Amino acid sequence: MFNTSHFTPKYFLLTGFPGLENLYPWFIFPFCSTYLVALVGNSLILAVIKNNTSLHQPMYLFLAMLAFAELGVSASTLPTVLGIFLFGAKKICFEACLLQMFSIHSFSIMESGVLLAMSVDRFVAIYNPLRYTAILTLPRIAGTGVVLWLKSVMLMFPLPFLLKRLPFCGRNALSHSYCLHSDLIQLPCGDTRPNSILGLCIVTSTFGLDSLLIVVSYVLILYTVLSITSGEGRRKALNTCVSHICAVLVYYVPMISVALVHRFMKHVAPAVRLLLANVYLLVPPVLNPIIYSVKTKQIRQGLIQLFLHRKY
Repeated sequence: MFNTSHFTPKYFLLTGFPGLENLYPWFIFPFCSTYLVALVGNSLILAVIKNNTSLHQPMYLFLAMLAFAELGVSASTLPTVLGIFLFGAKKICFEACLLQMFSIHSFSIMESGVLLAMSVDRFVAIYNPLRYTAILTLPRIAGTGVVLWLKSVMLMFPLPFLLKRLPFCGRNALSHSYCLHSDLIQLPCGDTRPNSILGLCIVTSTFGLDSLLIVVSYVLILYTVLSITSGEGRRKALNTCVSHICAVLVYYVPMISVALVHRFMKHVAPAVRLLLANVYLLVPPVLNPIIYSVKTKQIRQGLIQLFLHRKY
């Protein structure tokens, strides 16, 4: 099982829901349905925005970036999660595990960055609506997308190499249905401090800073909205933020819940922790297309026209 000269495991063992193996057939439909909704929903959002030139505006282009990031997260976890429940396949080779870890974290970092960019977009739209499209031009939006993608890739790039240099002295069982950095650094018997420090810096500089700046953006938005004299104007301004607020809550509430359970509720059954971890990665890609389809008239109309095969 192990390369004894380098102490590198040939594969890792993934975890489904310990103690509930007999119920796996009942999990197949919910998980397959969840992935189907996530993949189809975000693909439809991308198709509608791509094919409808009237949606080539900052708000919808950032929404397309969000859909792309969520497709990446879903596609990264799908092979191992469904492999466990459909085929009982719990083994994943060392290199594939590192690649999955890199993909999950990179797309999650990009997703967080896009949510921040969308909050800035809402602030500009409310604070200076007359110059909205002049400030957020297509080249600037494209540049923002490239920067977010490069940031997520460059931040995660060193972690697989730092893990690969470490000796693994016997343990190869992970505690999730997919490979996460927080799981993998528990297994080596060498010095994992560089990995831990870098991982903490990445979390702080991305999820921590992004969430703080999102809060600052909404404080500025609220201040701007309160300065509007018309009650109808305030209502319309706030209504443009509802979908994004829901997307932020859908993303950060499960993340915070998982962190709190792992930190302060260690007595909770492993199956509960694993369920929350899956909810954290699966719920945003499922709910965000539904939220934007229901709350955004232009997306809803685009979907109807797409299904009816009408030309825009």
